[in-house]
Amino acid sequence: MLSSSAAMTGVGRYERRRVVVVGGGVAGALLAKTIQFYADVVLIDPKEYFEIPWANLRSKVEPSVAEKTIINHFDYLVNGKIITSSAINVTETEVVTAEGRKVVYEHLVIATGHATNTPRCRRDRLEQFQEENTKIKNSGSILIIGGGPTGVELAAEIAVDYPEKKVTLVHSGPRLLEFIGQRAANKTLHWLKSKNVEVLLDQSVDIDSISEADRVFKTSTGETITADCYFYCVDRPLSSSWLQNSVLKDCLDENGRLMVDEHLRVKGQKNIFAIGDITDVPEIKQGFFAQRHAMVVAKNLKLLINGPKESTLAKYKPATTMAMVSLGRKDAVAQLPFMTMIGFLPGFIKSKDLFVHRTRQQMGLDRCRPSSILTPSSI
Repeated sequence: MLSSSAAMTGVGRYERRRVVVVGGGVAGALLAKTIQFYADVVLIDPKEYFEIPWANLRSKVEPSVAEKTIINHFDYLVNGKIITSSAINVTETEVVTAEGRKVVYEHLVIATGHATNTPRCRRDRLEQFQEENTKIKNSGSILIIGGGPTGVELAAEIAVDYPEKKVTLVHSGPRLLEFIGQRAANKTLHWLKSKNVEVLLDQSVDIDSISEADRVFKTSTGETITADCYFYCVDRPLSSSWLQNSVLKDCLDENGRLMVDEHLRVKGQKNIFAIGDITDVPEIKQGFFAQRHAMVVAKNLKLLINGPKESTLAKYKPATTMAMVSLGRKDAVAQLPFMTMIGFLPGFIKSKDLFVHRTRQQMGLDRCRPSSILTPSSI
């Protein structure tokens, strides 16, 4: 007899196969949650939790936000296994973890995104946000290195919540937010200056030569900046180096991204998919699109488990140029296919709640049950 959960999801129609998901970020977590009643799901992630990434910067100025945005994997993965470890290799049938454990798969999804140095457990991550908030509160002047979405959003959060503090943003490029259009960048620069944020373009800061105790920072042009603390907000490297000696080494492009087909399968592979920032899908790398990847692959896995013809697989259509960057609690800049806008309207859409409530609902957190977390020594 089917369990009540299986009966509700119709899982009895499917042969339960092992699906291994490597990476528990916003894409991998959503995928694992979505297919957990259709397959024997194993999630491999070095952290015990996933974060709602577009709310991280708000958590630095308001640490209580992190209580809802840092979510233990077992809170949503109620019918799967969690291995708290890093993957270091892939064979045609197994994923190898850092401890040498071999996890057999029938279908594999790689969702490792960008490399991070975040703590292993949720409690330590919450404490990290508290420490960063204390650093902001205790500083009269703050340097932000990097003018991409992370640096811009952090500068905006600090400028809005702590208008008395001197904020300086240094960016190595000729304009802010180089991943979107010039008009959006110009509007953002004007907004930051209106909040008394000093923006220095075409300059960089060598972090290897930084002595934070001296509170003096030199840019590549020789300009001197005095600041009580700094935040390094440049792009993190892709977490794909572990694939360079694997069976997927020839599937990586020159930028280290996994090449995928229209179904988000790794090119040349029948049972391996990739989702999120690690893919070579030609679109802006944002969490919302990574979630779309997850839902397409979830549908395709369900179809493959049921054994349909290849022609029935869902296709992913790369998104048109669209992006939204928060500017504090009320404003945002939005680049849409046919217009660019800044201020309260896009801010009302994103900045007030940062899609936290919607994301939590999407993860089904109101219907949680205990799940098993497996450390490398227990499986």
